[in-house]
Amino acid sequence: MDIQTKIPVVEAVLFASGEPIDSERLCEAADLVKQELDEVIAELENKYSKPDSGIELLHLNDSYQLATKQQYAPCVKSALEIKKNSQLSPAALETLTIIAYNQPVTKGFVENVRGVDSSGVVNSLVEKDLLAEAGRLDLPGRPIAYKTTDNFLRAFRLSSLKDLPPLPEQTEQITIDEILENAPQQGEENE
Repeated sequence: MDIQTKIPVVEAVLFASGEPIDSERLCEAADLVKQELDEVIAELENKYSKPDSGIELLHLNDSYQLATKQQYAPCVKSALEIKKNSQLSPAALETLTIIAYNQPVTKGFVENVRGVDSSGVVNSLVEKDLLAEAGRLDLPGRPIAYKTTDNFLRAFRLSSLKDLPPLPEQTEQITIDEILENAPQQGEENE
């Protein structure tokens, strides 16, 4: 089989979709086996990596998607009159972090870790398509569990959750006891 004839097929499917398409569906659509698809993807990545291309190929878990390169976002937004993306609040970032590293989790778990009501933040992140329901847990009340979405991966420029930075080791974290031990005692400040 000539891989060169399959490159435009995969490219057309990715372009027409606008959403991530998993490898299996791409193989079916282009009549390829996984190894051939890997070759086609490598060719497309090479094609779009050149500076004269405004498009890039995103790899999201086992899916692929065509997108505009990030440096052209202001021009695209201007042309399409898209409102400026709102930045996430510290509470939203903290909630996303908790869920990304522990998913799937319930709102109750997030609230327990954060120490404050997180329902509004979780609901807002679901509306922004950064989180999605991951089913219900087999616990009293059957609480809804949440997980991150492909849109989360795209927004944070990750190929998969494996690309998340590692959490610091417990030994690298400072504890409240260490802070209190090193803090000046009352009356020592003026000495």
